[in-house]
Amino acid sequence: MADLVYPPVIGLCRTAFFALGMKISVTGAEHIPRTGAAVLASNHVSYLDFIFAGLGAHPSRRYVRFMAKDSIWRNPVAGPLMRGMKHIPVDREAGADSFRVALDALRAGEVVGIFPEATISRSFELKEFKSGAARLAQDAGVPLLPSIVWGTQRMMTKGRPRDFSRGKAVTVAVGTPIDVPKGADLEAAATTLHDCMRLMLDDVIARYPQSPSGPDDTWWMPSRLGGTAPTLAEATRMDRLEAVERAKRAKN
Repeated sequence: MADLVYPPVIGLCRTAFFALGMKISVTGAEHIPRTGAAVLASNHVSYLDFIFAGLGAHPSRRYVRFMAKDSIWRNPVAGPLMRGMKHIPVDREAGADSFRVALDALRAGEVVGIFPEATISRSFELKEFKSGAARLAQDAGVPLLPSIVWGTQRMMTKGRPRDFSRGKAVTVAVGTPIDVPKGADLEAAATTLHDCMRLMLDDVIARYPQSPSGPDDTWWMPSRLGGTAPTLAEATRMDRLEAVERAKRAKN
């Protein structure tokens, strides 16, 4: 079935990128297979990551079907677009259902995108990974592709005002495929993926062409690199407090 929604959405995004004077760099696109299925695993630093993480697949003329929280599908504007682009809604209370949908997509030859951290990293470092990406790759018998996005947090991330001022740089990197054979330990595979993406993240940050403009603009850099983002431990505590508050609201 032809993709009727994805191509015009990509065209609209490219127009927006141009209008915003964005400096986008994509490396490793050759790792995306031109045919056949794959799992693309990306870090998560922004609400916009699924837009940019898919850029690595465009040279191979592939569309990535991202797994994302189902609340997006309830948005009157984003919902129809997500359905039209055949992205996969994830209900955290019924994760097995979304896993089956993603597995069916892989068996149909699609590239499925997943964020192993599940939620946005406030520290902009890699959080602990869920094993779902490795499990999908293993069950479908397809390669697991590590991917990094960087710079998107400067536009729209958790706990910060939106900033779509012109000239921001965004870097996207796709790494060498990781094989997850039948019988492989999934926790070990998730650790391998995490280690690979940590090295990629360090490399992407080191090569990122822009620096904070001053002391008030260091919030988007990890604390270990002199930024004022929360440490990974601080961000974890913030996430846990947020989860507790969310659970309280759900009961009321």
